[in-house]
Amino acid sequence: AIAVFSGAPLASSAEASDLPPLRTVDHVDLSRYLGRWHEIARLPNSFQKNCLKSQADYSLRDDGDITVLNSCTDSQDGSLRQSKGRAWVVDTTTNARLKVSFFWPFRGDYWIIELGNQYEYAVVGTPNRKYFWVLSRAQTMNNSLYEGIMTRARQQGFDTGAVVRAD
Repeated sequence: AIAVFSGAPLASSAEASDLPPLRTVDHVDLSRYLGRWHEIARLPNSFQKNCLKSQADYSLRDDGDITVLNSCTDSQDGSLRQSKGRAWVVDTTTNARLKVSFFWPFRGDYWIIELGNQYEYAVVGTPNRKYFWVLSRAQTMNNSLYEGIMTRARQQGFDTGAVVRAD
């Protein structure tokens, strides 16, 4: 996802005690997941303040981890903001639970909780429900798909009323 821009806090691994465990997808083919994703929506966060047209580019590293390059346009001055990080799989059974780090030693959860059959969209969240992104290969998403995603996210305990749609 448009996980973390430089200098930003990261999601805690601790789950809120009153929430059920966050469900992820059954399997992610990482080779299909690589490439560019456009942010369709997110829960507001400090590290993406004033970010417009956010996108993430994922590529495979020589060591098997993933390079993450997040970028957006700063709404204040129009400049390009970028942050480069690394992600790695922590659940090799599904490949749906990853950690991401933009500066050592801080790292955050990156859990893929929904994925289109053709990898045309993805939904990413954290177990504590503090961070949430809807991503798409296209720059826009139809309302029917988006509303379905929001319904399922609510069922997983996310505050979808606070989600900001970007497309």
